[in-house]
Amino acid sequence: MSQEERDRVIRALSAAVDQLREGMDPRLLPEVGMNIAYALEKAREPEDVAAVQGRIVRLGDAVHPVGEVAFGASDHVARIVLTAMRYDRRVRAAANIRFAEPILHELEEMMLDIRYFDRDQEPPGIRTMDWGVASCCKTGVPDVIYDRGSVGKEPMIRILGENPDEITRNILKLSRRIKNTNFRDRCEWE
Repeated sequence: MSQEERDRVIRALSAAVDQLREGMDPRLLPEVGMNIAYALEKAREPEDVAAVQGRIVRLGDAVHPVGEVAFGASDHVARIVLTAMRYDRRVRAAANIRFAEPILHELEEMMLDIRYFDRDQEPPGIRTMDWGVASCCKTGVPDVIYDRGSVGKEPMIRILGENPDEITRNILKLSRRIKNTNFRDRCEWE
């Protein structure tokens, strides 16, 4: 994995983070924060996956990346990407956003391939993202994977794609849809 490829991944992910900061609706940010990750083409471990150090959080009414884009910055989202890559090497990017029924409805309206897993069905001794993502990818990697949470675990939506630009386009499209509808009236958490 050349330095040139590593630089390309950092540049692409940094550009995506800038677009999200400018155009993403902050209501899509989960309580635990959001991250977006992009893997090297031959990634095998979390250190081969770039993400935002410290996550992306809501600061007032703004989307705020806490740190810089760097390799090895997110084990959690990196495992989502690495698991998806076992099923389709082209899917090298992922982001997590807040779960809410109205958000899920809008994603369905966008005609995305959506699948879910139930955290309560997780076998013992296996990491949730490894098992959950794998269970949703057996017939191909979907655009969206969600779960409804569990005791002490926030429900979450994950957006997957070939690159951060694809993920950013979907998140920004979702943001425009919720800004241009009666989304606020339909959300229990607003």
